[in-house]
Amino acid sequence: MTAPSSSDGLAAVLWDMDGTLVDSEKLWDVALYETAERLGGRLSEEVRLTLVGSNMDATSVVLLEATGHEPTPEAVAETGEWIRRRTANLFDDELPWRPGAREALAAVKAAGLPSALVTSTERALTELALNTLGRELFTVTVCGDEVDGLNKPHPRPYLKAAELLGVPPASCVAVEDSPPGAESAESAGCAVLVVPNDVDVPAGPRRVFRGSLVGVDAGTLAGVRARL
Repeated sequence: MTAPSSSDGLAAVLWDMDGTLVDSEKLWDVALYETAERLGGRLSEEVRLTLVGSNMDATSVVLLEATGHEPTPEAVAETGEWIRRRTANLFDDELPWRPGAREALAAVKAAGLPSALVTSTERALTELALNTLGRELFTVTVCGDEVDGLNKPHPRPYLKAAELLGVPPASCVAVEDSPPGAESAESAGCAVLVVPNDVDVPAGPRRVFRGSLVGVDAGTLAGVRARL
């Protein structure tokens, strides 16, 4: 395995995407509410908030059930495909950054620390988002359709990112905004910097909270790891 960096043993930073780096949850909202209407129903705000950090199949099941449809494999696949097409159209333009996210990514890159993008969003949509984020800022990316169905809150996405980087998860800090994402990273053994966005995230033994990514750099993230 790669030796930890000189930043107090911090070996890598593992970044969630939607709601953490870019404010794309609002674009997902458009697609999800439109999908519910297409299915002849409506998506309540309460149910929508349960979908933050969810993967495509789980989201499709919830939408089908919320609109009175049987979530058969065929219906799940058809619903997911419609969401993909609509979201791809929305992602085709430059995505809005979360406060401080662009600068935090650049600061970690400048410090010589590797970064991984770890997202529940599927590869095709992630590639569109990378047009905004910048592919050159990430050593590896792990997408929602690349973890054998073991999506967040399962630890597999973060374990896979650490494996691809060749570093121990305990030497990494994950940056997350949602309960499923924080649980995934924490279960994998990472320290977690939680920057809540749309939903509250409960406290956890390996979680440090911050209001935004403004002012976050390699030293800040090393401090998160050192506190746990």
